[in-house]
Amino acid sequence: MTRGRPAAPRGAWRRGHALVAVPLAFIAVISAVDIASPPTVHLGPLLVVAPAITASFGGPWLTGLIGALAVVAQVLIGIFHGGLWTTNHETQIIALIVVSTLIVLYCRLRERRRRELTRVRSVSETVQRVLLRPLPDRLGPLRVAAFYLAAEDEADLGGDLYAATRVRGATRVLIGDVRGKGLTAIEDAAAVLGAFRELAHHHGGLPGLAAALDASFTRHLTETADVGEAEERFVTVMLVELPDDGGPVGITNCGHPPPLLLASGRPVRLLEPGVGADGHGTGAPPIGLGSLPGVHYAVDAFDVGPGETLLLYTDGVTEARDDGRAFYPLTDRAARWVAREPAGLEPAALLARLRHDLLVHAGGRLKDDAAAVAVDRPERR
Repeated sequence: MTRGRPAAPRGAWRRGHALVAVPLAFIAVISAVDIASPPTVHLGPLLVVAPAITASFGGPWLTGLIGALAVVAQVLIGIFHGGLWTTNHETQIIALIVVSTLIVLYCRLRERRRRELTRVRSVSETVQRVLLRPLPDRLGPLRVAAFYLAAEDEADLGGDLYAATRVRGATRVLIGDVRGKGLTAIEDAAAVLGAFRELAHHHGGLPGLAAALDASFTRHLTETADVGEAEERFVTVMLVELPDDGGPVGITNCGHPPPLLLASGRPVRLLEPGVGADGHGTGAPPIGLGSLPGVHYAVDAFDVGPGETLLLYTDGVTEARDDGRAFYPLTDRAARWVAREPAGLEPAALLARLRHDLLVHAGGRLKDDAAAVAVDRPERR
């Protein structure tokens, strides 16, 4: 089904027509005062205000109409003053025609730019729906919510990514951050998301899934990256598996910021990678760097009970700065929100609060893309 452009609200239509009275009033008042004034007083040049005002709310046709009325008014002023063909009135009329024409041309360029931005926004939204599919409110026994904030103007998608899928007896969640920006970052994000949605159903453990993602992304780089560029393209990734039976949550972290575990009445926990039996850290390098010496993928297990919320995020959240260059204090803010809500925060409510607070901290605009996913298992009542 083709979606048409939404109809303008009746209130906006009425306000637009009411605004037309302002330039018309300018034309009427200036003309009346000029005609009533002595011949040595010339207020006609002020008529250019009428099309200039119209351009602030109207399109090129309406602006051109008001400009034409202003020229007619200037002609009438010249006739009433008995000197239409004097050098002074001829100059004023020509100047008004030229300025009104320039204003109309400006309106046409502005409208063209507006249509282009609308098309860009439409394409961006379509790409976002295809790549970053909206997560459902429920996945098995879990409640889920997510948000994405793009740093680029007129864009809805960048290098941050998330996805979730159901596998046998569990839910698997991916969150990641592509190095770089622009179309290359979107291309890399699409490669990782596509691979996860397919490979998540073919690997019984998260370490095997992480290794398969790395191999798939490496093949993607072989096909798309220029010579020497592949080493600079990688993706920090965190894989999470939440069993339906309430067992320990598995996390395989590939260079990504560790998640937070929020629970009412308890301190906020940072679920960082641990140390394996071999004495090495269980964290792994980002996807795309798996060929480095000594790389191995492991899984950390964490107890996440009913009523506890797992908050996953990208570094665009924690590295957002305010006017004083201070980073966003995610852990402190999350602890404050949990303390204020004895019954706990649902994922959707938590992310709505995080999104608003993050934008306020950053002055309404982020310097880097940011994404977050919240997951919890509701308590049985």
